[in-house]
Amino acid sequence: MKQVFIDVETTGVKHWRNSVHQISGGVYIDDELKESFDFKVKPHEKSIIEEEALAIGGLTKEDVLKYPHRKEIHKQLGAILSRYVDKFDKTDKYFFCAYNAHFDNAFVRAFFKQCGDNYFGSFFWSNNIDVMVLAAEYLKEDRAKMENFKLMTVAKHLGIEIEEEKAHDGFYDIEITKKVYDLITNK
Repeated sequence: MKQVFIDVETTGVKHWRNSVHQISGGVYIDDELKESFDFKVKPHEKSIIEEEALAIGGLTKEDVLKYPHRKEIHKQLGAILSRYVDKFDKTDKYFFCAYNAHFDNAFVRAFFKQCGDNYFGSFFWSNNIDVMVLAAEYLKEDRAKMENFKLMTVAKHLGIEIEEEKAHDGFYDIEITKKVYDLITNK
């Protein structure tokens, strides 16, 4: 089984008007980490950069505008994905795994399109593995007692030790997402 756990940090919450500024993840084959990545990405020129969104990660517009161009990052990400999947074989794909996966998936799809690549589906199955949905099933009896259902809240509730100051860094969020996934799926 091939999975890519992915987390994005963005310039806002709307994939059609905002952009990624960080794409982080890990490639797992049969639950073994093969490769990890943590890319900082200069937002698309036409995207709206919301200062409030950047402030969550302690960043400024000036910070993210210094990041490498998206096409450079797309090439590097594509090389990693191609190492473990033959994008020309429709039976060889990754599961896209994330906490609140539809959000991350929409932004990564938009990133591919912004780089002139319409073949996101050549790497990934159309169905996501959403760790938040799995956690909701696992914690359904406890949900009413929880302040919210954000990743770090869920992780703490499950007894996973977290470092609050690292939250909202894509690479750290992937680490916690994978720990939540492993715990709730008994890995």
